[in-house]
Amino acid sequence: MKKQISYVFLIISFLICNIIIAQETSNSNKENKTSKLFRNKEALSIKLKYSNRNLKKKTNDSTYITTNLSYQNEDETWDSLKVEIRARGNFRKDNCYYTPVKLKIKKSIAKGTVFKGNKKLKLVIPCKNDKESNDNVIKEYLAYKFYEHISPYNFKTRLVNIEYEELRGKKIKSHYLKGFFIEDDKEVADTHDAKILESKVHPLEQEPIICVKHALFQYMIGNTDFSTTYQHNAKLMYKDKQMFPIPYDFDMSGLVNPSYAILSTPHLERMNISSVKERKYRGFKRDISIFNQAKSDYLSIKPQITECLFSLESSFDNPKEYERIQIYILDFYKILENDVLFNKNIVEKARMN
Repeated sequence: MKKQISYVFLIISFLICNIIIAQETSNSNKENKTSKLFRNKEALSIKLKYSNRNLKKKTNDSTYITTNLSYQNEDETWDSLKVEIRARGNFRKDNCYYTPVKLKIKKSIAKGTVFKGNKKLKLVIPCKNDKESNDNVIKEYLAYKFYEHISPYNFKTRLVNIEYEELRGKKIKSHYLKGFFIEDDKEVADTHDAKILESKVHPLEQEPIICVKHALFQYMIGNTDFSTTYQHNAKLMYKDKQMFPIPYDFDMSGLVNPSYAILSTPHLERMNISSVKERKYRGFKRDISIFNQAKSDYLSIKPQITECLFSLESSFDNPKEYERIQIYILDFYKILENDVLFNKNIVEKARMN
């Protein structure tokens, strides 16, 4: 009898070891698929020179302008490569001094550089040319870093320090900005051996746990400017016969709270809030066990979320803004840690349709 128990124990131990090894191998493979640009956690120093006016007026979804992107290597030497850039974001084109940038890099040009494996990139830069702009970028970057702890399916980002030389006719004006690169959605899909879907799929047809955790994330950062059905500021991934959202673009959130923020009303939905700083849960009705599982997952990663906050404290120009978002995130966790508040603000507010 003892021999049988020992034999069974050995089999179980062997299976557990194989599962752990398989998980570690899977995580290692995903890390290896992530390009060098996003594996490095240090801010990358870059230089760009172009006409802000031409970027806004002469580029669109299919029209780019050509410029050079200079970047600093790990040994502090500088290299440059030719890139094509265009403006993105209609609201920012009309309302901002700067506009976010979409980059295209030819495979042959990126080869042998830190940009290898990145044919397309988004570059987030400030909106306004004022003292709060760089802090707004850091706050939005934080939102992406938070989501890395919430879901394995996320957009990788890399902070950059930008020396931007703005061409103004015969004059050049220098700007020193904070920004960050965002990997292309096709690279995210490739990392996970998945596909990006273009079709409309109602959230109730998507993977429930990831959907609720995504909705809780948007609630955590105070964001209503998204729609998983219409893929507004959220891409839809398909993997292992499951569909789920991957969010992006958080500058209209209460976490960032920029001076230009406006309340979003996706598809005529009534928000019943008066400020982007007010939270509103926009997820759908689910079985209570799904809500409880998502809540438990969030509570388990609270140390990582707070560590994320702490790691970027020194990046803020205004210490009061860091203090504000610290309180903002802790207020979210107060709701999760109180069953009455969780039911009142999340479960009971879930949408029926």
